[in-house]
Amino acid sequence: MTRKLLIIGLHIASLFFILRSRLKSLTLMSQTTHSIIMVPPTDFCFNHETAQDNEFQQTPDSPHYLVKENALEEFNVMVNQLRDHHVEVLLLNKHHGEPEMPDAVFPNNWFCTRPDGTIDLFPMKTPNRQVEVRPQALEKLLTHNGYQVKQINDHRDSNGAFLEGTGAMIFDHRHNKTFAAISERCDAELLAKYSALRDYETVSFNSASSNDTPFYHTNVMMSIGEQFAVICLDSIKAPKQRAHVEEQLKQSQKEIIDISFEQAEKHFCANLIQLRNQKNEPLIVLSESAYNAFTKEQKQKLEAHGKLVPCDIHTIESVGGGSARCMIAENFLPKQ
Repeated sequence: MTRKLLIIGLHIASLFFILRSRLKSLTLMSQTTHSIIMVPPTDFCFNHETAQDNEFQQTPDSPHYLVKENALEEFNVMVNQLRDHHVEVLLLNKHHGEPEMPDAVFPNNWFCTRPDGTIDLFPMKTPNRQVEVRPQALEKLLTHNGYQVKQINDHRDSNGAFLEGTGAMIFDHRHNKTFAAISERCDAELLAKYSALRDYETVSFNSASSNDTPFYHTNVMMSIGEQFAVICLDSIKAPKQRAHVEEQLKQSQKEIIDISFEQAEKHFCANLIQLRNQKNEPLIVLSESAYNAFTKEQKQKLEAHGKLVPCDIHTIESVGGGSARCMIAENFLPKQ
């Protein structure tokens, strides 16, 4: 009898382990999504507050109204392109009475979503970007489109330190890693705390441009897809840090596509994002400038991981100092 009970107990334990493993696999985060949130550049202009540490913003020659007009046209064309490629694009529009938000077109910095129904809000550095954080409007948009919002976690009480979302942090979701370049917008302590909260390993490093200025966001020098990583390795000037980042990417079996300073700084070649559309087809969204700046060999490597979707966003890139990835906030929330 004791032997039979022992065998039954072992079977129950085995079944429990299998069930737990399956439940865990169901909650694993995909690297890509078919649904994204974008914000129209209603107030778009040169942002003097962010220019303090974003060396890639260029003062426009055109009058303000024309800059905004061009940005809106580029945005609308990009949205239509993505929808034509069967990506769900949810638009978070500005409402009457809300303050001026010159950089609202870059929403990935103030929130991210998770498949458990969670939305995380992040502390932004400049006052005119802090007003972009509109959780009620975001929740309303998402629930209206059939997504579950179970909890909103507000990480903004940060004692003057900043962690600007998926601009600061590059996630390798399938391997539970957070890659991040420390900067004024990526505080090392907040980074470690948030990564630990998600149970992700932190891979932090220092990265600087060809002018020896820290990259304001990690996603200007690095991006990660399902099986590839685009990165400006030369910008990680400490040999031990660079070797560590390479090793971590290789451990995750990522094909490394190394880009030059010029490709990163002048053409935003690292500021791209891999999606999977509603047909489960892989896409890689990038700017037209980035597409033209990749070498033939680099394009071939990228095309092995998804169809390239180049978007003409030259006004947004030059005046805003950000590119295609910055304009896209992924929606990983579950359906209601």
